[in-house]
This record gives sequence, C-alpha cells and structure tokens, in this order.
Amino acid sequence: MKKWSLLLSATLLISALTACGANDENEAGASKSASPSASGSAAASESASPSADAQKPVKLKIYAQYSDDDTKLPYDYAVAELKKAMPNVEMELDIQAQDDGQKLKTYAAMGTLPDIFQANLDIINTFKNSNNILQLDEYVDKLGFKDKMYPSTMNTLVTEDGHSYAFPYAGNEVGLLFYNKEIFAANNVQEPKTYADLLAAVKTFKAAGVTPLSMFAKEKWPAVVLYDMFVTRTEPEGILKLDRGEAKASDPAYKQAAEQVVELVKAGLLPKGATSMNYDQAAALFREGKAAMFINGQWEIEDSTKALGDKLGYLYIPASDEAAYEAAKYNFSGGGGPSGYAVSSHAENKEVAAEVAAFLSEKYAEFKYTQRGTPIVATKVDLPVQKEFPPTMKQLSEDIPNMKTTAFAWGLGNAKFKAAIEDASQSLLTGAYSADRFASDVDKAIEQSK
Repeated sequence: MKKWSLLLSATLLISALTACGANDENEAGASKSASPSASGSAAASESASPSADAQKPVKLKIYAQYSDDDTKLPYDYAVAELKKAMPNVEMELDIQAQDDGQKLKTYAAMGTLPDIFQANLDIINTFKNSNNILQLDEYVDKLGFKDKMYPSTMNTLVTEDGHSYAFPYAGNEVGLLFYNKEIFAANNVQEPKTYADLLAAVKTFKAAGVTPLSMFAKEKWPAVVLYDMFVTRTEPEGILKLDRGEAKASDPAYKQAAEQVVELVKAGLLPKGATSMNYDQAAALFREGKAAMFINGQWEIEDSTKALGDKLGYLYIPASDEAAYEAAKYNFSGGGGPSGYAVSSHAENKEVAAEVAAFLSEKYAEFKYTQRGTPIVATKVDLPVQKEFPPTMKQLSEDIPNMKTTAFAWGLGNAKFKAAIEDASQSLLTGAYSADRFASDVDKAIEQSK
C-alpha cells in the first residue's frame, strides 16, 4: 500500500543519523504561506493567548517534519499565523529526520533538545522516564485546549497515566470497508446491515463471478482490521481490550468474530491466494470493478475516488440484527494515540513554548482540514473548506464526531500479543484455521505477556 509504505518509512526504518539543522532557506520557507482567508486571519488572532511577556522577543527552536507538501505547507501556514498572533516569537526550524526518533533521542542524551518537538507515544514514554518532556496539563487547562478537540479524538491528547505531553493535530485514522455502489446495484445487493445480509451478499457476488472482497492480506494488519471490525459490533474497544489484557480471545465477542470471518472465507469472501496478494494487486481488483469490496485505511479514499468517482462508498459493519447495527454503527476499527507538538522540560521559556506548541498544533490541523482535504484532525475547525471533500470523505468527516475507535495492529503496545493477533488473523483467511485454534493461540500469547 503506497500511503502505508510512506508511513512505515517514517516510523519503522532506522536510517543513519543525519545533521539536519535548519538553514537560511528553511527559515525563509517557514515564514511564507499561501494567503489565508480574512476569516482565517481573524480566527488566528482571536484564538491566540499571548503570555504576559508577549512583547518580549523570544526565539524558539522547533524540531518538526518538513519534507513534502503534506508537511511543509501546513507548517508554513501555522508559522505565518503565529507571526500575526505573536509577532515577538521567532521560530528556528530543525527538520525532523526520518530515523524512528533516533536523532531526537540523541539530542536528549546530549542535553540539546529543541524547545518544541514532534513526539509520538514512543518518544513521550521515553522522555517521561528521562524527564525530558514537559507535562502540559496546566497549559491544556489554561488554553482551553480540550474544548477545541472532538470528543472522539481525546485519546490523542491524554495518555494512559491521565496526563498530556503533546498538543495533537492528527486525529484517528480508521480502517474502512469500501464498496463499489455500481457492482452492488448490478447484482441487486443492498448495503448489508446484518451479518446474514453480508453472508448472502458474499454468496451472490461469488455466484456472479465477482470477487466479494479484495484484500492485500500478504500484509497482516488488514486481516487484524477485518477481525476487529466484527469484534466491535458487540465490544466497542475491540482488540484494545486484548492488548491491555482485560479480555480473552475466547470471550464471546472475540470468539464469535473469529467464527464469522471463517464462515465468510469458506463462503468465498476472498480471491484465491489472498494471503499472497500485495497492495497493488488488491487495489487493482477493486478499482477496475472486479471486486465488490476492499479493506484499507481512510487514506485510500483519494486514489479510489480517482478510479471510481461517485461509485465509491464505505459500509458500516453489519451486526447480528438491525438494532445492533444502529447501536454499533460508529464503532470503527483503527485509531491513534497521543502525539503532536511537545515541549522540552529544559526549555528556557516554557510558558511561551507551550502556548506556541498549542497554537501551531491547532493551525496545522486547520490547514490540513481546509486546504489539504482531510478531516483526520484532532481539533475542531470552523473555517470553510478550500479543497472540497469527495463524497466518501465528506461522509467520514460527518462520522468523526460520533466515532469510537480501537487501534491498528501497529499501535498495539503488547509485543507478544501484537505478533500473535497478526499471525492468527492472517491464518483465519486461509479457511483452514479454526476459531478455536485462533482463540487458543491468542490467549496463550496474552497469558505469556502478563
């Protein structure tokens, strides 16, 4: 998967440490931005909360992503808005290396951390233990940051210990069951609301020579998403409960989900050799109208919209009956975690740095929402959209405020469980691996990790 490959390169590949200090060109770039709308400028001024030292010149060093339009443009916009709201603050950009956080950890070890830096959960946990990251609770309260967030994205602000260490801008990414509306209509198949509806649809498509569901199951995480989708019909926290050791795979909600996956596979859900199929192969089946459904993250919307236009949609996952379907409609597989702009506990101007970090996070999200066409942001945006959402993205933007999320496989914290659930979920797709075996193997891993 193209987009996921980009994500993996940023989070999983450890490259050689490089000296990416900010140069004059970067600083110049960071001071420029597309001209925001008048309403955007007004909103920026109103949302600013300058400290008592607002007129005192302050120079802050920031370590942030700045590698392509998806990271450069929102950063430049946020810095330009900051200049209007807090003209006394000068930002010095140090470009974040794509090295799984190694350069930032080296800064911490050397005592040279920048004032503000982008932090994911791994950095947060590591720097908490070494006292290198500022706890932001008082600034979250002072700036009213929680009021600016969607209830569904609060998990990106508050960690498991109940505290905040970074101001988030990215929301929860989710796995979606995409479908081709034209194929459904041509085969007289309605959007399934019950599991029985879905099973009947699979059999109908199979009989018509149409692949019911295309999956790049050579990668294991989509298999986990499929399994988790069925779990969330009765257990909103899905695989998160297993990851925390608060449930067992042999519990009714989890065992039933495995049984349903096995039954659908045996009914012909997947193309032959699905567990050897890569992203390009699976995506082509769906985009060329040879598969009725496709599983991927919401990042698939842009590319599949180009291929299918208004024929693209996504399904809410069927449940035992229509009442259960409505009750669990907004339980989504996927999710996110605490991340965003953090502040060094050693920063000279902690209060100003915290205010700036919060401001930049909010404006970064604002740009992504209004001008990059993505609703996957942590904070609410009231400005008009400049880049119109395609219909499927519009549907997702309307669902986000009501959404409850679980986790993607790569966001699980229990390493033994993560390996077990990935292997077991992929094995379910072969049709030769029973739900009992699934429950036994996953429960064993959960028990061993205690």
